[in-house]
Amino acid sequence: MHLIRVEDPAFFDSIVQKQLLLNSSVFILFYGRDIPETGESYCPDCVRALPNIYKALSTLPNSTLITTIVDKRTETDSPTWVYRTREDIKLTGVPTLCVWDKSGIVAQLVEEECFDYQSVLKFVSSS
Repeated sequence: MHLIRVEDPAFFDSIVQKQLLLNSSVFILFYGRDIPETGESYCPDCVRALPNIYKALSTLPNSTLITTIVDKRTETDSPTWVYRTREDIKLTGVPTLCVWDKSGIVAQLVEEECFDYQSVLKFVSSS
C-alpha cells in the first residue's frame, strides 16, 4: 500500500488529482490527528478502526491511501469546516474511509462501519 498524508486541506485537491493520474481510484481516510505522546489518534473510534483499515488495504499491494488529518473534534462539529461544507465530501465524522475516482467519492464507510475487519475488507476488495 502506498501511503500519503495530507496535513493541510489546501493541498488536498492537488494530491488527490496527482494520485488519480496514476490510479483510476484511490482510498481516502479522514481521521483524528495522532497525539504525539501516545502516537494514537485523539479519536477513540479512529484508534479502534485504523488497524482494520490498514490490514484490509495491505491485501491490495498496489493500493494508494491518502490519510487526511482532522486536528480537533471541534472541526468535524463545526458547520463551516472545509471538509463538511464541500459539496463533494460532506464529511460527517471520523473515521471515514472513501473510494475516490475522477468523479469524486464513489463509496464510503463512516465511523462504526470501520470497526469490523471483514466489512472493511469486503469494502476495499470490491472497490
